[in-house]
Amino acid sequence: MRFLHTSDWHLGRRFHEADLIDAQRAFLTHVHDTARDRDVDAILVAGDIYDRAIPSLDAVRLFDGALSQFADLRIPIIMISGNHDSAHRLGVGASVLARAGVYLRTDPATACTCPVLLDDEHGTIAVYGIPYLEPSLTHDDLESDKSHQAVTTAALDRIRTDLATYPDGIRSVVVAHAFVAGGEPSTSERDITVGGLDYVSATAFTGIDYVALGHLHGAQNVNDRIRYSGSPLAYSFSETHHTKSLTIVDMAGDGTLALTPVPTPVPRPLALLKGTLDDLLTDPAHDAVTGSWLQVTLTDPALPYEPMARLRRRFPHTLRLLHERPDHLQPDGDRPTYSQRLQGRGDLDIACDFVRKVRGDDPTPAEHALLRRAVEATLLTTHQETV
Repeated sequence: MRFLHTSDWHLGRRFHEADLIDAQRAFLTHVHDTARDRDVDAILVAGDIYDRAIPSLDAVRLFDGALSQFADLRIPIIMISGNHDSAHRLGVGASVLARAGVYLRTDPATACTCPVLLDDEHGTIAVYGIPYLEPSLTHDDLESDKSHQAVTTAALDRIRTDLATYPDGIRSVVVAHAFVAGGEPSTSERDITVGGLDYVSATAFTGIDYVALGHLHGAQNVNDRIRYSGSPLAYSFSETHHTKSLTIVDMAGDGTLALTPVPTPVPRPLALLKGTLDDLLTDPAHDAVTGSWLQVTLTDPALPYEPMARLRRRFPHTLRLLHERPDHLQPDGDRPTYSQRLQGRGDLDIACDFVRKVRGDDPTPAEHALLRRAVEATLLTTHQETV
């Protein structure tokens, strides 16, 4: 059985100020053509179809056109909702679409016991699609603790129970959207921490022949049976060195796998430049990136006059401008900048640091508990708006 694994389309998303609709349309055509030309038996889409809970009209039109394209292939397509999607909105019409071979899995209550069954010359493969599991919203239904690890483990336990009802030798695929321990994140993924741990141990997927993951934007293997296909396009400059791709998954009769990445179209390469404005505008060594989308970090002692306009005369696709004064001119020596201090830190940690900075001492245990509740309520409200 041959699968095409993709995820994190984020239809409607922009790259800073650059519109990506045409690039996303080209990518979806690439998915269609790859599935056709490589004789794919099924397509797996591991969440974050849209970039917003209420997507733009252009994004909806793009998705509608893609479904029409894919339906022409006459092969099954299994899709799940991610943390950027509204599960209810994406799931509208799921029963009707299933008749055309498009299987939308957006309801955690039924996903664990409703696989798509595919047959090849070796027997049956059960493909389970688990939509993004928000712990605060799903732990009661899954009868688990309120953490990503707990709800995912509970869902997989139900899947293994369901698998046990089929004859021996059945192979299994799980399509999921989560941060699995061992994966390398980028800055363009939305934080999914709401209380407890934000990651899931790979052991939660024990016994599954292939796990097709979404959420992290860099294509990577967690182990030899668990893989992120990554986003098809770069959505932040932290992805400058990514090679964007689809994954072709060949599953043998005994469940062994062969994984083959297939590069996706690049609308424009990304590059990072750093130096003084005069150097960047005059050094011929930078000629190679004049056509790239650029993040530029200026190291002038003071921010020059109209730097973006001047940069764009040589580098017309400059999208992001940063200013980093030389170390010897930093007022606090080697003290990190505010943005550097925030990088990689959670909302609760930042909130506690704010109290410490303003008041001069740490929050009390009672205040810490209140801050945690406030952060969780804010993130939960944000997620409920996407459901």
